Amino acid sequence: EMAFLLRSTLIQSLTKASRPMWMAAMTSTGRRNMSSHKKETDEEFDERWKAYFDRPNIDGWDIRQGINHMNRLDLIPEPEIISACLQACRRVNDHSLAVRYLETIRYKSNAVSQQVWPWILQEIRPTLDKLGVSTPEDLGYDKPELALKSVDDM
Repeated sequence: EMAFLLRSTLIQSLTKASRPMWMAAMTSTGRRNMSSHKKETDEEFDERWKAYFDRPNIDGWDIRQGINHMNRLDLIPEPEIISACLQACRRVNDHSLAVRYLETIRYKSNAVSQQVWPWILQEIRPTLDKLGVSTPEDLGYDKPELALKSVDDM
């Protein structure tokens, strides 16, 4: 299944280098055992992010914070999370943020496999249609604006 491909090909944790300095110091000296914390399952992760974007009082800043946090993780969000984010963008009436978010998902998806982005589009299509959100392809963002014809094609 495509969801398994997404999960199995991407690392979902931050690298040691990107952890805060105080956390790295505490784990390397052994003064505090960080492994006693319960590891979040994939389902709990998905539910947490859907709930984050489904908050009725969310604003544009919160949406950007959530998007930026998820972009720093080495993963592609599940279609349900993408749809929740798009609905949040619609609630704050920010079409451009929704399109830019889709661009980042498209970029990360194509880095994994050319089959991932079409699958995600298929899964989120009802949300896109309901909200009237354009895809990057609809707006021509999938092709360079000022690209010249290749000399090989002349």
